[in-house]
Amino acid sequence: MQRAFLFTGQGSQFSGMGKDLAERFPEAREVFAKADAALGESISKTCFEGPDEALSLTTNTQPATLTVAIAAFAALGQKPDLAAGHSLGEYSALCAAGAFDFGDAVRLVRERAKRMQSAVPVGTGGMVVMRKMGLDEVKELIQKVDAGLCEIANVNEPEQIVCSGEMAAMDQLVAIAPPRKALKLAVSVPFHCSMLKSASSGFAEVLGKVAMKDLAFPVWCNVDAKPNTTAAAARDALTRQFAGAVLWQQTIEGMLAQGVRCFVECGPKPTLVNMVKRIAMAKGIDGVETISATTAAEIEALRSK
Repeated sequence: MQRAFLFTGQGSQFSGMGKDLAERFPEAREVFAKADAALGESISKTCFEGPDEALSLTTNTQPATLTVAIAAFAALGQKPDLAAGHSLGEYSALCAAGAFDFGDAVRLVRERAKRMQSAVPVGTGGMVVMRKMGLDEVKELIQKVDAGLCEIANVNEPEQIVCSGEMAAMDQLVAIAPPRKALKLAVSVPFHCSMLKSASSGFAEVLGKVAMKDLAFPVWCNVDAKPNTTAAAARDALTRQFAGAVLWQQTIEGMLAQGVRCFVECGPKPTLVNMVKRIAMAKGIDGVETISATTAAEIEALRSK
């Protein structure tokens, strides 16, 4: 049976994350030590101790989340047949596949975070999650928004779509949506929309200077919902992902169509495997196994199998 490894994205962070992994597994401790050395500061302390305010800063969240995901992957010590990561998680997936040196990846996602944060002045952009609404319904609603830029940023699952854009447009979207179906997210950056387009070219230059290797296993990319196996294809996908939508539902549907029935998630908390369950249910697909590899106890149980 093919096993797909999934790597958690931003928003799953919490103070104390990864501490049990570092205490239990030398492989995880080594990952945290490498992250600290790569950044010249203790990102591990931020993971283990917080405070939440520091951990929630995008410039800390991104390298911290990647580090925890790779620490879990290293502790597990197993190789997937294929992989994918949600937004930031795509960097973890590519790192696991050997595309990046881990130290390079940690520094790269910090730079990604800095450029995302500085691309749009705080307060001018935002994001809204649309719940219990299908993609077509959300698209129809977006066509009615005329207060500013409003785009689809994430297609997470059949009834969870995230929109991104100018703050006035986000406010209007919430106002015209059916009751309790639109919720503004507590973010300072309108991720995955064309407001980040100007910053994406600068980031592409940075990405272009980072050494990448062909992948040890296919990694499905967010922007195309298709697998990549070469360094060139992965680099191109990451460049477009900066301001492009995350097609997570389509990615999982593509894996399911290829016969994948086992999904393992590495990261701070299991958020993606829950999406997998709902995506499979909506497609009427049975026999899907979802496994969390996010705590020391979970990983210990998997290692002993």
